[in-house]
Amino acid sequence: MPSIDIRKPLKKFLPHLLQAKADDLNEADTVQRVIKVFEDVLGYSALSEITRESSIKDKYVDLAIKVDGRIRLLVEVKSAGTALRDRHIEQAERYAAEGNYRWVVLTNGTAWNLYHLTFEEGIEYEKVFMIDLATEELEKAGTCLALLHRKSVSKGHHDDHWAHRVAMNATSIAKTLFSEEVLRMIRRDIRKREGLSVDEEDLANALHEMMSPEAREQMGPMRIRRRQKAAAKKSVGGDEATASGGTDPE
Repeated sequence: MPSIDIRKPLKKFLPHLLQAKADDLNEADTVQRVIKVFEDVLGYSALSEITRESSIKDKYVDLAIKVDGRIRLLVEVKSAGTALRDRHIEQAERYAAEGNYRWVVLTNGTAWNLYHLTFEEGIEYEKVFMIDLATEELEKAGTCLALLHRKSVSKGHHDDHWAHRVAMNATSIAKTLFSEEVLRMIRRDIRKREGLSVDEEDLANALHEMMSPEAREQMGPMRIRRRQKAAAKKSVGGDEATASGGTDPE
């Protein structure tokens, strides 16, 4: 997470957002307050970096946030009293797909959701954070929203945060944990300590069972990643030479 501290300006502006929720402001008026958040709390220029009602091929998004002339965040705004749902980013999704934009913010002024989008197999999104300024502690809310600060976006802190999150998720860690090399190392350690040779599949299943149901669901079926055997190559003289690529003997 970036070290930018936005707690002071956020605390100053928070009463206006809470009042907007209490008054159940319509979407247009909520957009005006969200613009002020991006300007006064998150450091963007309202004249050159916050664009209203951007369109690509008749697809619209409420706000587009620019840094150095390039769109970096799309913002979908709902009325202050609307409970946010993931489906609310559908319009921004279509706009993002047309322009290959990876980041979408969904907000009603007090609740803020940040999504990362990918387009390899259709449009897929993952929620990076979800906070509600009406209930969250100021420090936690400020830490999350600091990812959206102009300095953070300009320096790519939000992209770094996403890369770290991907590297540390269950799927990524499982690829390493269930690799042939790591399983072999664990088997050797168990044999050294316990004097017992365990089966590779049994060990992998035991490790899989240690994970939480949520982690197992995220990583999918357990599979051992085996090293690719080097293909046999024929020498110039016609003799066949096989490159070493097998497993070390136990």
